[in-house]
Amino acid sequence: MLPVPYVHVVFTLPHQLAPFAYQNRRLLYSLLFHASAATLLEVAVSPEHLGAEIGFLSVLHTWVQNLQLHPHVHCVIPAGGLTADHSRWIQPRYSFFLPRQVLREVFRGKFVAGLKRAFRQGKLGFYGDQKGLRDPKLFRALVRSLYRQDWVVYIKPPFGGPEYVLHYLARYTHRVATSNHRLISFQQGKVSFRWKDYAQGSKKRIMTLGADEFLRRFLLHVLPKGFVRIRFFGFLAHRRRATLLPVCRQLLPAATASSHCPASPQPPPLWRCPVCGGPMIVIERLTVKQLAFGATDSRGFVDTS
Repeated sequence: MLPVPYVHVVFTLPHQLAPFAYQNRRLLYSLLFHASAATLLEVAVSPEHLGAEIGFLSVLHTWVQNLQLHPHVHCVIPAGGLTADHSRWIQPRYSFFLPRQVLREVFRGKFVAGLKRAFRQGKLGFYGDQKGLRDPKLFRALVRSLYRQDWVVYIKPPFGGPEYVLHYLARYTHRVATSNHRLISFQQGKVSFRWKDYAQGSKKRIMTLGADEFLRRFLLHVLPKGFVRIRFFGFLAHRRRATLLPVCRQLLPAATASSHCPASPQPPPLWRCPVCGGPMIVIERLTVKQLAFGATDSRGFVDTS
């Protein structure tokens, strides 16, 4: 863990992809990991946003509270990153340094490109109600529909620091689709359990399902054997963290010190530079006469603007 704030981003697949994502779990869930990670790395390194290499962990979840299939990836990201030559730690300029709309578009493009590539290579299987997608025309129609909608990238409020991240990891990363405390009863072949209806403002409800349906929904979320559901990317990747984490820790005190505000509160700047966004400082004020006839400063230079 690094002594910086952490941010939390969730990448979600559109609902129409869920059925055949289940039929191609290993391939599509891996694509979800790689498309979301490549999106974060690409957008973060852009000088328009952060201009730095970031590191993060991603956790795959496939369920919602009612146990239906809903593949999504939670990404936990230290706020900031390393310059390309690893000589400096860059602090984010904004509370969240990656714009959501850009993340949506890049994520959609990368995932759909991977999906089309897998189809061309014959790696996708379509069964049952999805069998018609074997037809290239119907598959292309599906792809067009994916481009006509905004994909969901949810940016949660930032964590307060490393201790909150540890708390999150301890209680959240190794969950399964449901837990014992949500189960209420098993009577007459039916299972009753608590769930939150997020579509109705997180209202708490009770759902009762037949035992077969309850088991069917629960087993939707069993991952392929050996599938890794917690992965690390950027400077936190397994092959790089031993080298780069000490570099981050070494650079962070200097970056933090340089970003500290003065002890006395300063008023917000009246003008900001239209190029870099930094505060503009008044050096000298000129009278109307000086502006009309040219002003000479203390160094003898004449302003004739």
